[in-house]
Order: sequence, then structure tokens, then C-alpha cells
Amino acid sequence: MIDGESAGGAAARLTGGVVTGERPLSGTVAEVALGDGQLVVVKGDDAPGAVAAEAAGLRWLTQAGAVRVPAVRGVDERWLVTDLVRTGPASVRAAVRFGRDLAALHASGAPAFGAPPPGGPADAYIGLAPMRNVPADDWPNWYAGQRVLPYLRRAVDAGTLRPAEASVVEAVCERLPQLAGPAEPPARLHGDLWNGNVLWGADGHVRLIDPAAHGGHRETDLAMLHLFGCPHLSDILAGYQEAAPLAPGWADRVGLHQLFPLLVHVVLFGRGYAERAVAAAREALSG
Repeated sequence: MIDGESAGGAAARLTGGVVTGERPLSGTVAEVALGDGQLVVVKGDDAPGAVAAEAAGLRWLTQAGAVRVPAVRGVDERWLVTDLVRTGPASVRAAVRFGRDLAALHASGAPAFGAPPPGGPADAYIGLAPMRNVPADDWPNWYAGQRVLPYLRRAVDAGTLRPAEASVVEAVCERLPQLAGPAEPPARLHGDLWNGNVLWGADGHVRLIDPAAHGGHRETDLAMLHLFGCPHLSDILAGYQEAAPLAPGWADRVGLHQLFPLLVHVVLFGRGYAERAVAAAREALSG
């Protein structure tokens, strides 16, 4: 419950439907059955702007007409109601199609690097971590200043990343203009594209959930897919490359684009991710 309201109560209020069942999933997330037979997912979050940012991100991804995401059925300051995704087995065919769709999403573009979705707050979230969206025209400087360095400082201040380790990440930031590869226009990113946010639908189509959507570099979403693994990743990449070939050397830049999410994990979950973040920084420097 949030402020005394249950997920079922929020679903009834925001959709106007009759709730016939409710099943907790995790924390303040629940599956709710409505009287018309529809199943929805109800997520509660009292962090300021969190559900507004997610709802705006889902709508922005939908507007691209590329990837599939659950429809937003209702949203307010604390609750978000979306359609439930019925999942099935992963398949090569779905993976290739998803790769093509992801390329189309990225190609739909964004006004600037760091641009939030229309109607989305500047102060958003990536998972449980705050993520500020401040638009900029230059990707290397924006990525260093708005994504990597803020979390690096927090990790050092908390003692979860040692100063000598931080110096490796700082060296990457200093060399970002040389390491970033060919300049690209801002892409429309999902922004938190790890395996857990990729749902293989029972209808054979992939759907994406829990975006941290913003304007960014398209290689960042692909690096996130690599971070914790994803079924049929090689087939996803094949579909992507067929639709929109990546710039030469993109594979050598995976570690560079993983720095931000790895530092987020260092801040949220502690020392266990520190060595992996430093390894990604070293990989970027040697790429």
C-alpha cells in the first residue's frame, strides 16, 4: 500500500474498472484482474516523479511505432497501471525482429542527448537510482558530466570505489572525445535495457518494460543488453545490423557504454560491482 491505498484500489480508481482479483508480485507491484477480463500490472512508487517519468517514457517509445511496450491504462503521482504482458519462450525469429525494431526506435531520434520524453520530468530514475536528464548537443561531454562522473563521485564518497580505481574511470572521461567513435545524432533510448526489462511475448513479439527513456547514444542500449546477457543476443544484433549497421569499432566501445549502469550498481548495491566497473573502464581505454 501507498498512503493507505492498495494496488487494486489504485487500479479501480485509475481505470474505472471493477477489480475482481489481485496478486502481489514484488514490493508495491501487483497483478490485478479487472471485470472485463483484462489483466493489468499496477506499480506504486512514492519517489517524486518516478511513475510520471516511466509513463512518459512508455508513451514516447510507443509514439516511435517501433518496439512494443505495455499500454498505459492509468497514472497519477504515485501509481502506474499498464497492460500485463503474457510471456512465452524466446525465439530466434522474435530476436531478429526485435533487433530491427530496436534499430527503428533509435532512428526515431530525440531532440538532444539527455532530452527527457515529452511531459517527463528532468529528474527521473534508472531502476531505484535518480537520473537527471539535462539536454546537451555533445555526447562525450554529456555522458561524462551527466552520467558517469556523478555516480563516480557518489561511489568514492561512500567508500565503495577506491580513489585509485576512480582515477581509471576519470581517465576514460578525459579521453571520451577520442574513445566515443564517430559522432551520431541523439537516439531515442529505452535507457535501462537489461534482460529483465525484455519480455518475450506469448504472441512471438518482444515487449519492453520499465524504461529510463531519454535521448542518448544508440550503442548504450546495446551495451546494456550485453551487461547481464540476453537470450538470442547474437540474433538481436544481427537484426539490428541488418536494419541500421553500427559504426566500425562498436564492439570495442561496449565497456565504455556500460560504465554508467555499472556505476549505478556500485552506488546501489555496493562493492561487488566495483571491480567490474573498473574493468569496463580499462577495456574502454584499451579499445
